[in-house]
Amino acid sequence: MTLPVVALVGRPNVGKSTIFNRIINQRLSIVEDTPGVTRDRIYAHGEWLGKEFSLIDTGGITLNDQNLNQEITSQAEIAIDEADVVLMVTDARVGVTNEDEVVAKILFRSHKPVILAVNKADNLQQRQDIYDFYALGLGEPYAVSGVHGTGMGDLLDALINQLPLAGNEPADDTIKFSFIGRPNVGKSSLVNAILGEKRVIVSAAEGTTRDAIDTKFINQADQTAYTMIDTAGIRKRGKVYENTEKYSVMRAMRSIDRSDVVVMVLDGAQGIREQDKRVAGLAHEAGRGVIIAVNKWDAVAHKNQKTMQEFRDYIRDEFRYLNYAPIVFVSALQHQRLDQIMELVQQVTVNQNRRIQSSLLNELLLKATAVAPAPIVKNKRLRLYYLTQVATAPPTFVAFVNDPDLFHFSYERFLINQLRTTFEFTGTPIKIIARKRK
Repeated sequence: MTLPVVALVGRPNVGKSTIFNRIINQRLSIVEDTPGVTRDRIYAHGEWLGKEFSLIDTGGITLNDQNLNQEITSQAEIAIDEADVVLMVTDARVGVTNEDEVVAKILFRSHKPVILAVNKADNLQQRQDIYDFYALGLGEPYAVSGVHGTGMGDLLDALINQLPLAGNEPADDTIKFSFIGRPNVGKSSLVNAILGEKRVIVSAAEGTTRDAIDTKFINQADQTAYTMIDTAGIRKRGKVYENTEKYSVMRAMRSIDRSDVVVMVLDGAQGIREQDKRVAGLAHEAGRGVIIAVNKWDAVAHKNQKTMQEFRDYIRDEFRYLNYAPIVFVSALQHQRLDQIMELVQQVTVNQNRRIQSSLLNELLLKATAVAPAPIVKNKRLRLYYLTQVATAPPTFVAFVNDPDLFHFSYERFLINQLRTTFEFTGTPIKIIARKRK
């Protein structure tokens, strides 16, 4: 299911990151009393009264070589492109500024639903002084304090009332996959090369992501129906956006949300960059199937018989959390090993949806605890009574134990490795939830 998107906009230092963290109930963005300090995550999933949504803090998107008004304008345009609802944040202590008016005019012309938050209204007097913000023409201002949490309930009530209704997407039993990665690693070239190789394109229609094109096709090799999710169309609004790492990461998030399997594309000629790890981490956290494709392998100089294995070891060392992801070395330019990508997409999809009988799981549990007994923590030994699968995509298991606090992550990792050794889970993350036996 594609979640509706809420984007936070506003001039620097109005507290967007504080409100972002308050809504998702975590400290994911760095918060300091310095303008433009957001440098960490700008995307997360939020929930209020049972309604889920994706949240984007555009303050984290910095566009170089622009003055303040141009910067704010560009961020507002990104919000308009990406969001179903825009949450504009202002500052009760400062009042209405020229920058606020610039943003409000852009949002007003967009015809997108806009909720106006007047942040830093920390006392009664400040909450009573918010009526000047009606002048922005965006409707009722909501006085809130991101630091103390006051007023957030009313703000979120107004927010979810503007979200589009979920569940209206048509049923789709095709395998949905996408290519993610930093700019210029060859994602678009791979899309074009795969579609050009013995595929029967059924349709190319607008996707539920704004400006995206979803291409449905049948792979003649296995007669399987696929949907390739391509968000490249978003680039057309302004190439200046492509200069910011945060914007490309944000687009990757939208692709991941709608995919069953994601193909993480690396540039074999340039090696691994920090942004590669950040983008790949999105897919892992989302529980999607993951394939690592090393593109431009034809451009790697001085290859020998050991080069591929050395690069494989390099990937495993840099992406330790993706040790389950298969690796394929390809060239979009030379059309090398492209069929391997499609074979892996199908295989990983099967593994993502694999179900294991409880009897087999508990045989594995008995053998695993015999080989490596559960640890003793604070003079108390963890006892595992039962293991059962409760979900797929990703495969999720519940371990019934005497005390969930004793279920250390190292023993969880041991059990996950036992599951991978016994059953075929290549390409998919595995989750184990510890639950106290009643």
